[in-house]
Order: sequence, then structure tokens, then C-alpha cells
Amino acid sequence: MQLTPDFDPARLARSLLRRRREGALATLMAGSGDPYCSLVNVASHADGSPILLISRLAVHTKNILSDPRVSLMLDERGTGDPLEGARIMLLGRAEEVAAPDVKFVRQRYLNAHPSAEAFVDFKDFSFYRIRASATHLVAGFGRIVDVKPEQFLSEISDAPALLEAEQSAIDHMNVDHRDAINLYATRLLGAEPGDWRCTGCDPDGLDLQAGAQTLRLDFPERDTGPGELRKVLVRLADEAQSKH
Repeated sequence: MQLTPDFDPARLARSLLRRRREGALATLMAGSGDPYCSLVNVASHADGSPILLISRLAVHTKNILSDPRVSLMLDERGTGDPLEGARIMLLGRAEEVAAPDVKFVRQRYLNAHPSAEAFVDFKDFSFYRIRASATHLVAGFGRIVDVKPEQFLSEISDAPALLEAEQSAIDHMNVDHRDAINLYATRLLGAEPGDWRCTGCDPDGLDLQAGAQTLRLDFPERDTGPGELRKVLVRLADEAQSKH
């Protein structure tokens, strides 16, 4: 299918993976292999991979333990006809997150879903990360395309310093620079004013959230360390202040 010139499928795929907070998870029934679909909350790893927090008592978790192959559908959830909005179907394998990565994944998930604090430490709950093998993106007429994981996942192997400093940077922004976050959301991304806060940062951008609303602020270039992050956030704040 011929794509329109203004359509960037990799960017849209990245945006959906970063912004969506719930999705339809398809697994294979243990024993029979029949398809099984369930609604799950979703967060994203620093590279954009979906993160799930699921209980071993749930059918979908039992299915994953029997066969880790899954698919996950995320969609825009806009007003009007839901089929007119963009959606992505991701194929991959769900892998339980092991130490020492649990602490990092746990914080990222709780930033996106603060209410999960009430049960995150229950013994039957574990974090799973979906390792993508293929992705199908539907974004309207003439905008249907398969996107390879290397096109939409963020490279993080060269950014350990940034990932180590991520939570302190998020906390600093949310405590001391909420005005800048609001400017990012309203003047750079066209959102309505709200209680915007930062929920994640990675080499390619910043994740913002206000209640159920989520936004993705792409950086003008990749940043791999806290010093680079600080500079680009100041630069973006200046750019936002100059817009009226």
C-alpha cells in the first residue's frame, strides 16, 4: 500500500508504545492452544518495550508460562469511530523480568500506574517484558504498514548514565519544574492545561501524563547522559516560552 509523504510509521509506533496505558493481550490457552484475549495495563521500558504487571493466578499468566508467545494491541482511544484511530499490533514473547532489572522496571511501571503501589509487592505478581519480533500498524486509509522492532525501539546500550539518573531527573522535574512540564505539554504538544507530570525519559524523548491523558515529547537529537538531558530540557523550555 502506498504511504502518504507526511506519514512516519516508526515515529507513530514509538508514540503509541510510549503513550498507551492499557491494551488487549492475546495469549494461547495452556493445553488447547486456543486464543485467549484479556485487558491489561501497560507501561514501557526505557527502550519502548511493553511492560506488564500480572498475577500468576490470572489465566493469561498461566498461558504465558506455558507458551510465551503473545500479541498486544494498543490504540489511540480517540473520540468518534474507533476504527479511524491509529492502532498497533505487536507480536513477541513475554519474558519475566529478573533481578537486577526488577527495580528499574518496577519504578517505570509505578510512574505510569501509581495505583499499582497497592498490590505491586503481592507474592503472586511479577513483571513481564514483551520482546517484540514484529509489528503491524494501522493508521487510516493508505497508512497500513509493518514496522520492524529496530525501527521503533530506542537504543539504550549507550545510555547507562541516563538510565541511572532517570528517576532523579523525573523527581526533580516534577518537584521543581512543573511549569516547564506544563509548557512542554501545552505549547509544544498542543495539549490543554492540566496537572502534567513527567513519567519517564529515555535517549529519544520524554513521557508526560495528566490523569488519563498521555503525551510523548520527542527530543531534537538523542541524549545519552544526564548533562545532555539537562541541556535539551532547558532548550525545549526556552522554545516553549517563546511560543504564544
